[in-house]
Amino acid sequence: MDRAISILQVLARRGSASVTEIAGVLGLHKSTVFRLLATLDARGLVEQNAERGRYQLGYGVVQLAAGATRTGHLSLLELTVCRELAETVGETVNVAVRDGRWVVSVDQVIGAAAVTTVNWVGQRSPMHATSAGKVFLAHMPPDQVDAVLAEDLERYTPHTMVDPIVLREQLGLVRERGYASTSEEHEMGLAAVAAPIRSIDGGVVASVTVSGPTFRVNEDTIPGLAKHVLAAADEISQRNGHPKRG
Repeated sequence: MDRAISILQVLARRGSASVTEIAGVLGLHKSTVFRLLATLDARGLVEQNAERGRYQLGYGVVQLAAGATRTGHLSLLELTVCRELAETVGETVNVAVRDGRWVVSVDQVIGAAAVTTVNWVGQRSPMHATSAGKVFLAHMPPDQVDAVLAEDLERYTPHTMVDPIVLREQLGLVRERGYASTSEEHEMGLAAVAAPIRSIDGGVVASVTVSGPTFRVNEDTIPGLAKHVLAAADEISQRNGHPKRG
């Protein structure tokens, strides 16, 4: 099922594609792609241009989309995933979007082990001092990153990183690992791990964050938490149209 959905997402992004192209994008064998395309074709979800040997989305997708537009809100895409993440790790989960040079939380789920009930929804936070903000910075165009780091960055705690050189090194590590983490950079006693949520074209449109007290979210536990955060971000991205490899 995951692979069939990924094929639809590739076609939605490219408009049309051959079996070989789809297999290359998703890292699948051509025989697997051909079999899945045959099933999707039979259900009217894809159609083949016989002359060019390429596939494109079929009319069945339009019918499905029409039904989706009647059911509600974009946040439904991530709500279930965030609830599962909060249940798994026991900490507070937030989804944030970029607002200029700030990040804003748009959804929040409180985990069972959370020691605070602070509602972050609607609050703006600085990009340079938060894990969600560093996720965005790590994937922004270089000129936009330069503009942010050229500012007089505010120090919120003794641990806030305001050195542009060190921040650039951190952003490189975010791109390498796939996630960002902060410890007491925005608030004392609070640490967080964030990963990017991508759109159909691969752009970072939001981030999912797990945050908690430093006695639970720290250098010993962050690698394990990051695996859960990355998995949740990938799941939301896929639901948002970003193809899943493999």
